[in-house]
Amino acid sequence: MDLRPSANPVLVYTAAAFDTMLAHLWARKLVALDTESDSLFSYYPKVCLIQISTYTDPAAAPGAVTDYLVDPLRFNEIDALGALLASADCQVVMHAAENDILQLQREYGFRFNAIFDTQLAARILGWERAGLAVILEEKFGVVSDKRMQRTNWGKRPLTPEQIAYAQMDTHYLPALAALQSEELHARDRWEEAQEAFAQLAALDYQTRPTNHRSFWSMKETRAVPLDQTGVLEALWLWREQEAQSQDRPPFKIVNNQVLVQLAQTQPRTPAELAAVRGLGSTELRRYGAALLKAIEEGKRRPLPDLPEPHLRPEQFLERSALAQYDALRRWRAQVAEARGVAPDIVLTNDVLLEIVKRQPHTVGDLRRIDAIGPWKARTYGPEIIKLLHR
Repeated sequence: MDLRPSANPVLVYTAAAFDTMLAHLWARKLVALDTESDSLFSYYPKVCLIQISTYTDPAAAPGAVTDYLVDPLRFNEIDALGALLASADCQVVMHAAENDILQLQREYGFRFNAIFDTQLAARILGWERAGLAVILEEKFGVVSDKRMQRTNWGKRPLTPEQIAYAQMDTHYLPALAALQSEELHARDRWEEAQEAFAQLAALDYQTRPTNHRSFWSMKETRAVPLDQTGVLEALWLWREQEAQSQDRPPFKIVNNQVLVQLAQTQPRTPAELAAVRGLGSTELRRYGAALLKAIEEGKRRPLPDLPEPHLRPEQFLERSALAQYDALRRWRAQVAEARGVAPDIVLTNDVLLEIVKRQPHTVGDLRRIDAIGPWKARTYGPEIIKLLHR
């Protein structure tokens, strides 16, 4: 199927262009949506581009799609877009929607109602690979330039290559959603998908746990003896402060491997510091004195407390409850294999744990768990209740 764009995307960075786009989107009531951010270039990432595609005129040419690139760095009066995205009459097609939903909520307060997530649909259908680049190549013969993912989307003007890449991210989503909708109906998985999409629409960034940043979260920390963790923590805190002041990602100040080497070797002089692999002349000139100071401070500070361990079910469930949890996991594996999907598409581990904690006695009780909608309760509920109270 060749649906390659016949025109360049419409760049939207004025009130007039935005109003024209919005009128077109309201008339079509379908929005394919994606965003690009500058997370690889800023300590505080922001939305730098919003890609939107919709059918040009379904009556005249059903396959024709118009693509818009909304530039919030040049025109940020885009609140009116929120009403469209929140409308139950407008289907919003996204791929791997969760991160985009949460980021648009945080920055603009946008809410969503009728979502279609093409990655989630692919997983519910049991497609072997669910990445957008792979799907576009397999279904539409389109090869994406993956190098564009790592470019600076906060820099203006955008390059022609960035514009072409951004356009491809949403241009094919309406056709992909239509193809998947047909297959979901044919395989009697439409209701299951709609229930999963509704869970996405209910996401709220304000209720999400905040990931506390700590040097313990670096996988490289495991290579550092405990008696050197005070120095590593001092270096990590220095890097965080420096990254915030420059509004740059921490890894672009000094990378994790260098921090670990500094904590392990603890250089005391500029000459010893220069011997650390990965520290170039620019870093030595800009940060050398601050690094030596942080190392000395780290030697004097008390050793940091060990992080709270992530408890496994066997560490907090009683024996009978653990047996139920294991039985549910075995049941889930069998169901997933029979349906040709990953186990978490059936139910996640967190949901299985919640079931064991609540001990539902009826399908109605099971339905009171937020992550279990009517379809899952009806389809899986009787077997789950039987397993729990066998």
